[in-house]
Amino acid sequence: MMSTKQFPETADIETSSEAYASRFAGPTGAWLLRVQSEATLAMLAPYPKASVLEVGGGHGQLTSQLIAAGHTVTVLGSDESCQTRIRSLVEAGQCQFEVGNVLALPYADNSFDVVISYRFLAHVEQWQQFLSELARVAKRAVLVDYPTLRSVNYITPLLFSFKKGVEGNTRPYTCYDETELLDYAQSLDLSVGNSRQERRHQRYAQFFWPMVLHRMLGKPQISSFLEGGARQLGLSKQFGSPVILKLTKQVKQEAATHG
Repeated sequence: MMSTKQFPETADIETSSEAYASRFAGPTGAWLLRVQSEATLAMLAPYPKASVLEVGGGHGQLTSQLIAAGHTVTVLGSDESCQTRIRSLVEAGQCQFEVGNVLALPYADNSFDVVISYRFLAHVEQWQQFLSELARVAKRAVLVDYPTLRSVNYITPLLFSFKKGVEGNTRPYTCYDETELLDYAQSLDLSVGNSRQERRHQRYAQFFWPMVLHRMLGKPQISSFLEGGARQLGLSKQFGSPVILKLTKQVKQEAATHG
């Protein structure tokens, strides 16, 4: 087996740690994760009992929910330590865990119905290669999350010291120009939907207000009220972050031959 020291992208080693999980402790953390899981399961509704690969999913934020929804789950991590938080699920035979290089996934093309990768794209340097690999092994859809330039996350570098003081273990991350991201996804035969209605169900901006604000408040009821108001006003759709994006695999139709 290849040494993980040779893997070029290993952001999930940190996100799979107990220290990272502490950022989602308590009622507010549970509420933040519930928003994420509800949006994700809604996007997966067209794929009942799907085979799902969670790339960098050792954080365990979705694994139990995916299993409960009837999906067959494999989690890929950059190191054996990445299974710590999901070890009980692995030992119970409820999901599988494997170690591999996220830029060269150890699977054949179209191996899984759906590939999901959260908490990774924001910290990866070779994002095109990363997204290419997710697309390669997905048969039907790819789900990723990322902070967008069209949000308050764009000024995070100016507020980094403050954010770190509140969250304790935050780290720098990349905000994405969605046009650039979607253009590249399209080159991989991934689509965010052809109609306005399809696009509405395949892109979900989770929070208009910064997550650090919700952690400071420590009141999920107030946070839910604030986010509900922003969503009704259309602010979340335009400026919310991080974004959960569902990219569907385009099926290439072979030209029919006639005698």
